[in-house]
Amino acid sequence: MNYHFSRRQLCIPYAAFLICFVIAPLLVILYYAFTNGEGSFTLGNLTGFFSSPNTVGTLFYSVLIAVTTTCTCLLIAYPAAYILARSKMKRKTILLAIFIVPMWINFTLRIVALKEVLTLLEGNLAYHPFLNTIIGMTYDFLPFMILPLFTTLTKMDESLLEAAYDLGAGKAAAFVKVILPLSAPGIVSGVTMVFLPAMTNYVILDMLYNSTYIMGSLIGSYFSSYDWNSGSMISIILLLIIFLLTWATNGFREDDNRRGALL
Repeated sequence: MNYHFSRRQLCIPYAAFLICFVIAPLLVILYYAFTNGEGSFTLGNLTGFFSSPNTVGTLFYSVLIAVTTTCTCLLIAYPAAYILARSKMKRKTILLAIFIVPMWINFTLRIVALKEVLTLLEGNLAYHPFLNTIIGMTYDFLPFMILPLFTTLTKMDESLLEAAYDLGAGKAAAFVKVILPLSAPGIVSGVTMVFLPAMTNYVILDMLYNSTYIMGSLIGSYFSSYDWNSGSMISIILLLIIFLLTWATNGFREDDNRRGALL
């Protein structure tokens, strides 16, 4: 017996998942964000976020950690991805896998292992909480920067680079005017994939004895104290920041997706 399914029928499982686990939770968060404890509509949660020095300070500290982590990952990942993509080595994929192997290990075990190494080097992790946080996040998010950069640089059209050399461009000029612009989709994709989770991943801070709050830990503290309204509003603000950042970096462009820049 042959079964034939239309496109609409094949979309039913995904639509059901989307409604139950994406749209419905988002509506619940919106409800709590714009209501008070009695269920009445209010903008107090929104104004309370921007009028509180603690929440605004947490937002700036989260952005500082995210920017520092992203820049560190980019400085390490770009040369590594460039060398791997441009080299003629037969087994360069093995070298690439070395950067990815830590992702195959449980997240908690990775951070515990890093914690032991840092303790051996520093003695007391409480002396350098910000530095240890950046090291921990760079260690955890580095593969997310290398992979899109490697994919973009590997697919780069070699004829454009040869044309630049034929027109008299040196290696530095060819890199600045040809390679760097062509690798921009990979940079944007890597920055997006590192910056956004770095703003909220408070587990690394907790495990490395950084007691300062970031956005993720602030949301968790509100929900732990049963203040779902304030926690939901912070979630909405964070969602808008992520959306604006993705939109500003052309993350929604379909041509970038076709070129495999976005993973």
